[in-house]
Amino acid sequence: MKAAIWHARNDIRVEDVPAPAAPGPGEVVIKVGACGICGTDLEEYRAGPLFIPVDEPNPLTGRQAPLILGHEFAGEVVEVGKGVTQFRVGDRLAPDVLLYCGECYWCQRHQVTLCDKLAALGLMGDGGLAEYCRLPANMAISVPNGLPDDHAAMAEPLSVAVRAVRRGRMMAGETVAVFGGGTIGLFCLQTARAAGAGEVFVVEPLPNRRALAKQLGASEVIDPTQVDPVEALRRLTRGVGPDLVLEASGAAVVTPVAIHAARKAGRIVLVGLPVAPTSFNFFDVVATEKEIIGSLSHVYDEDYATAVRWLGDGRVLAEPLISARIPLARLIPDGLDRFEQRPAETLKIIVKP
Repeated sequence: MKAAIWHARNDIRVEDVPAPAAPGPGEVVIKVGACGICGTDLEEYRAGPLFIPVDEPNPLTGRQAPLILGHEFAGEVVEVGKGVTQFRVGDRLAPDVLLYCGECYWCQRHQVTLCDKLAALGLMGDGGLAEYCRLPANMAISVPNGLPDDHAAMAEPLSVAVRAVRRGRMMAGETVAVFGGGTIGLFCLQTARAAGAGEVFVVEPLPNRRALAKQLGASEVIDPTQVDPVEALRRLTRGVGPDLVLEASGAAVVTPVAIHAARKAGRIVLVGLPVAPTSFNFFDVVATEKEIIGSLSHVYDEDYATAVRWLGDGRVLAEPLISARIPLARLIPDGLDRFEQRPAETLKIIVKP
């Protein structure tokens, strides 16, 4: 089969590899219908290895590079292993992709994203940028009838937004500000609206992303290059600031602004992944009793299942966020290179293996 293999930094090859072995107990093999390209894939391409194990195998998967990339995908079951009762050949599913030990302190508390041995398909095990993928059945969610694979593949980034809103303990009617209008930020906007936010404001410097945020239901969009976003948000919230702020840009310079923007006793959820250090005077947090909350990835039965369901019933739209659909053979020039060279006009690229 054809697959996108990470060999080393700046060395990803679409090449022929053996198809997955027959599924073991509790496993299924799927024919991949669609797989999204993530910013993490680009980072592994240009700056890796970041998560991909190179020097020794991952303790959970027993795998190390070279590995098949892709952690946002969906497809159809073609083989079922012993003991699998929830899926049959022909069923369509979307895998949560997170692997965890099930035994550590965090797993026992159902905080699987904090597992000491956390791994993920597409980074520590073979993923979905391939024609076929073998995976544990217990990480997969059934795809509703009528939801196409390329939309179902978007459940992974959407579930990141679902978890961020859940972590922020948003209540119906509250005001929300989202910093960053990329894929995760626009999903945060839609998730907050679906969860009952009173108003949702989006702070984003790129005009095309502001326009899309408005199209997807933002109460107001703010250009931080033209106005002070903190002052603008206070003006839009009767002078107090948003109840909940979701920082989805991942830009180190934005994090202090997002914290400052929240109202007194407000919550700030950091869901973007800044890769550079920043400095911040925490006096403002202490004096105003704000809460700063980290949010990582997603939990299969809480966040991922919700994401699949909301895509299926139309509460959240995936199509406006898809910038292009490409064949696997064009992964580098039309996928990863486009992400790197034309980020302002690119949100999500879907690969059709």
